[in-house]
Amino acid sequence: MSHPVFTTKLLNLDLIVEKSQLKAGQIIADLGCGQAGNFAFLLSKIVGDKGQVYAVDIIKSNLELINRESKQHNIANITTIWSDLEILNATKIANDSVDASFLINSIHQSKKPLNILREAIRITKKGGKIILIEWSGLASPLGPETANRIDKNKLVDVSKKNGLYLESEFAAGQYHFGLVLIKV
Repeated sequence: MSHPVFTTKLLNLDLIVEKSQLKAGQIIADLGCGQAGNFAFLLSKIVGDKGQVYAVDIIKSNLELINRESKQHNIANITTIWSDLEILNATKIANDSVDASFLINSIHQSKKPLNILREAIRITKKGGKIILIEWSGLASPLGPETANRIDKNKLVDVSKKNGLYLESEFAAGQYHFGLVLIKV
């Protein structure tokens, strides 16, 4: 299964995986997984047969494509979940149940980004990680307009105010920043 060019060219997937320090057998949520579910499929390989990946999106056709791809390749550890991440408790994942939640290019698309962050916090275990990847403030030929991008420093401040500790920040690609946040 191949990953589209935009994913591998714009994001440093190896570095994102390295920074997240995932292990076999973990439970992971890919919140706002998108049409192809590329990252969910990558995560499913890392956590293996004893692990679980929740691929969450608001667009049902995205989830149908992921289900088809999972069946075609006999991938049993991905569960798709329809949810509006802007509504607290709407995602059918138990409180404090996942080892890591990924928000990759999801926050900037919302008019209620804090709600999405709070939903990720709700489902992540104490000591678990939230990995946020967003477009940097740099002008780029792709991505949202610069005015619609999330300010990294504001995101770090909001995260701290909501019970998260900044473990690390990194360049997730030429036009993206990454944050690894720990739920305390």
